Amino acid sequence: MDLGFIITIFLIGFIGSYISGMLGIGGSIIKYPMLLYIPPMLGLAAFSAHEVAGISAIQVFFATIGGVWVYRKGGYLNKDLIIYMGTSILIGSFIGSYGSKFMSEDGINFTYGILAAIAAIMMFIPKKGLDDTPLDQVKFNKWLAATLAGVVGIGAGIVGAAGAFILVPIMLVVLKIPTRMTIASSLAITFISSIGATIGKITTGQVDYYPAFIMVVASLIAAPLGAMAGKKMNTKVLQVTLALLILGTAIKIWIDIL
Repeated sequence: MDLGFIITIFLIGFIGSYISGMLGIGGSIIKYPMLLYIPPMLGLAAFSAHEVAGISAIQVFFATIGGVWVYRKGGYLNKDLIIYMGTSILIGSFIGSYGSKFMSEDGINFTYGILAAIAAIMMFIPKKGLDDTPLDQVKFNKWLAATLAGVVGIGAGIVGAAGAFILVPIMLVVLKIPTRMTIASSLAITFISSIGATIGKITTGQVDYYPAFIMVVASLIAAPLGAMAGKKMNTKVLQVTLALLILGTAIKIWIDIL
């Protein structure tokens, strides 16, 4: 690997992980297309969709650890939400990541495009009064949460993501979880999900370890910085930022598919 390749991969990992910590996502929603398109645009070696998914799975595992560490105090982590959704998405992500080896490149990209499109639509649904509920009084339908997380886990495992880019809209729109609790808890759930996705990708030989290592280093630096920034930002700004990010990625993926 030459220096230009190392710097490019590091910057992709840093930017994606900063956004990951700030918005409560694993970061694959932005790192997947960046890894797929930026290296060949710069004349560097191109990754296949399978390689990108494998690298993303490893990187998400470490990025979410840094984000959760920043949110560990203050009552932002909802333990019931993490247990129910985390367990369900772990099972789903392992199934999806293992099964992805039987899918074509176009099939993986198509799955990613579907997930991104659903998430984008959900993020633009009005969320009035969402952050008026005190964090210690938040309630939700546990079995609905577990079922939705399992379905998301299968799709997310296929593309090497942990699924937070669609979990966050579900938590905000369907389960009515306040924004900051959603961000903190989704990072913890994403960490659990990434365990299944990572094991699935490694056991099926879909991981390119050298760029994955570079991404991990970037993640451990950038994710805590992003989480600290997110704690200080207005919740509406966080929601709009995530909505625009998901929408932009969905449009790009579908342009390429069609």
